[in-house]
Amino acid sequence: SGINAEYEAVVSTQSTKQWYQRRVRAIHTACADVERVGGKALPLVVDVRSEDAVQAAIDKTVSTFGGIDFLINNASAIALIGTEQVSMKMYDLMHQVNGRGTFLCTKLAIPHLKKSAASGATPHVLNISPPLSMKPVWFAGHPAYTTAKYNMSMMALGHAEEFRADGVKVNCLWPRTAIATAAVEMLMGQEGIAASRTPEIMADAAHLILTSDRTGEFLVDDAVLLEHGASLQDLEKYRVGSPGGDLAPDFFLDGVEEWLAALKNGKIPQAKL
Repeated sequence: SGINAEYEAVVSTQSTKQWYQRRVRAIHTACADVERVGGKALPLVVDVRSEDAVQAAIDKTVSTFGGIDFLINNASAIALIGTEQVSMKMYDLMHQVNGRGTFLCTKLAIPHLKKSAASGATPHVLNISPPLSMKPVWFAGHPAYTTAKYNMSMMALGHAEEFRADGVKVNCLWPRTAIATAAVEMLMGQEGIAASRTPEIMADAAHLILTSDRTGEFLVDDAVLLEHGASLQDLEKYRVGSPGGDLAPDFFLDGVEEWLAALKNGKIPQAKL
């Protein structure tokens, strides 16, 4: 049993009500997909900024499934704009959802994850956040968003060591390319979707991490799959657009263009990330 803490917000012209309704539908659709293949799911609409709401979700999950074995902190708010354009309301939203929300969800789940470890399981926290690179290029243009997202990664680094002796594993996972989500569609349009990979690549990489003993690592989706024996042809099944087309690189990955160029030329890159 586990919790996927998801909250997605982008600066857009779409009304808050329309965006909220779309996200609620996505939660119920995902749960329906789980149940369709024989699993059990609990759809909960939760504001990760609210301690009471998160605690209620934790309690409901425990009463439904008997415990918590993993937590995926996927909640994120994004505004890819500069300092002069960011309102303090936008700034606060990004930091409340990304950093504070990750800390809150992890804090309230930890007692149950410790119980899971004590029972012989290998519980995990997986933050959907990038490797920590201090290169200025990743801060220029959107420092408010970068620092909010890096906050999630720093939480993982600290929590991995803090709860190592308790048997709780904590890692980060980040996509190499854009992923075909509602946020990418909003920010990049259909052209961006065509240059993306499907969400399944993140799901498959997450599964490999959550069934492992690794902890305290910053991991990238396709690198995880390649480490576990995936071929270049296997990676192609995650492509949304036409075979051979260019993929849109994600933020925060040093050398990402060289990595994607190597894949396009039929070579498996040697670097870990």
